[in-house]
Amino acid sequence: MGFRPAVNTPLWQNDPVETIAIFHSVLGLRAVEQEAAERFRSCGFRVVLPDLYAGRRTESLDEGFQVMAEIGWPMICRRAAEAMRNLPDTSILAGFSMGAGVISSLWRERPASRGVLLFHGLAEVPRNVRSGFRVQTHIASVDRFVSGEQRALWSESGRKAGLSIEDFSYSEAGHFFTDFNSTDYDAAASELAWKRALKFLHELSLT
Repeated sequence: MGFRPAVNTPLWQNDPVETIAIFHSVLGLRAVEQEAAERFRSCGFRVVLPDLYAGRRTESLDEGFQVMAEIGWPMICRRAAEAMRNLPDTSILAGFSMGAGVISSLWRERPASRGVLLFHGLAEVPRNVRSGFRVQTHIASVDRFVSGEQRALWSESGRKAGLSIEDFSYSEAGHFFTDFNSTDYDAAASELAWKRALKFLHELSLT
């Protein structure tokens, strides 16, 4: 059976409800992304969760990277683009870890997006980004996949491009600190990140 988005994506261009697309980590579509979707839906957002691995998931990083390699990055990005095809141009893009990289492949094609929300990873800033475009990031202060130097360079380049950035760091937290099934999980950091993210999304919905 071929790939199908996890949620049907009818035409919502005339629907006043704000839409958020969440892209999962290298481990596949799991409970942490489902929980994020429920949090956002409970606040009145419409949420889609593309399953870029077509049902495959794991709790092992090594296995996750193997699955990613087997499917191939071009296919993963094509699946993401297909899942977005009928969504409103203003849809907010949210990504967890690998999902931030997926957003890199979509962002330049969706200049009307209201904003980008990044957990545990960074997305490449497109050249055509509009001035004042809002981005919020949530990353551990010491992250094994995102170095302090990378974050500093990203923030500098983003602000030069005209982004409005909220870059939050979480001390004493591991890479995937929002994932309650991960050894990286940090309850206090996770709840603070969710509080900040929901405030950010509410502000975007008012613009």
